[in-house]
Amino acid sequence: SFMNDIANLCELVGADVNMVRKGIGADSRIGSKFLYPGCGYGGSCFPKDVKALIKTAEKNGYPMRVLKAVEEVNESQKSILFEKLLKHYNGDLKGKQIALWGLAFKPETDDMREAPALVLIDKLIEAGASVKVYDPIAMDECKRRIGDKVVYATDMYDAVLDADALLLVTEWKEFRMPSWGVLKKTMRQAVVVDGRNIYEKPELQELEIVYDCIGR
Repeated sequence: SFMNDIANLCELVGADVNMVRKGIGADSRIGSKFLYPGCGYGGSCFPKDVKALIKTAEKNGYPMRVLKAVEEVNESQKSILFEKLLKHYNGDLKGKQIALWGLAFKPETDDMREAPALVLIDKLIEAGASVKVYDPIAMDECKRRIGDKVVYATDMYDAVLDADALLLVTEWKEFRMPSWGVLKKTMRQAVVVDGRNIYEKPELQELEIVYDCIGR
């Protein structure tokens, strides 16, 4: 949540969060392993542990101000891709077809507990967009959780067919080096919003793909 706050500030002042992250991580007392901004955390462990600590403190009459702020920032961050997309389309997503790559809260699992994708899907549908999703292993879990609220793609490229934007939510390995040529040919609008900062902005700009990310 700290790095997400820093990333959001970087966008406002024109800084690059990757440079800031490397600078902070260079301090051996801190390190860089957990200094990656993104579109929010989820899962079964960390959210539960944060809530448990806050509750324990409340029972003992102590306000865990920092942890409460962590929760607040994280919940807000889960909506950041939606807000970026809404801004790109001038506040109107009605009739837009949006592709999501990634449903699980992290790669290599089908766990969708408190996953940012769930918040994102709800907001997109509320805004009048249709949503087509793909995840290497979390498709069945998504169907179990939300049923037919979204369209389920057969693969990552099927997800972007006729899409007005692609939102990268989970940083699976197979999403890291897509064929941008295929995306440009198959998407209705070549718009990519990267929630995990796994793509290089200059490369996509050179290809004339509209690209947004976190803090860069």
